[in-house]
Amino acid sequence: MVMASISATSLRFCMPLNQPTKMNHNQLLRTSSIGRGLLNNNAFHLRVSCAAKPETVDKVCSIVRKQLALPESSELTPESKFAALGADSLDTVEIIMTLEEEFSINIEEDNAQNITTVQEAADLIEDLVVKQQS
Repeated sequence: MVMASISATSLRFCMPLNQPTKMNHNQLLRTSSIGRGLLNNNAFHLRVSCAAKPETVDKVCSIVRKQLALPESSELTPESKFAALGADSLDTVEIIMTLEEEFSINIEEDNAQNITTVQEAADLIEDLVVKQQS
């Protein structure tokens, strides 16, 4: 049985293998932004990821934390959803406006409506910055 999952930032497949492997579950082969494969428990995992740079994610986390007045002790990860952090639609608009200002970009309304997590925001920012530079 082949299992697949998809999110806004990655695509993941899991397929059982008939032969045991010597690799353990902590070993992941990476080439640039594409995870080539992970072998464990007689299964092959393929994950393709389009993740933003860690410094971009950190800056987005900082902006979200400040905008939502989150305490330093609160957990904020790339997978954190704005709604789960207590953001309403106005908070989300303010976060987008602050991101635009901080990164000197313009986020179109269609794109802004699709941003629900820190990672999605960071990925979109990376894309817009690259487009702006070219």
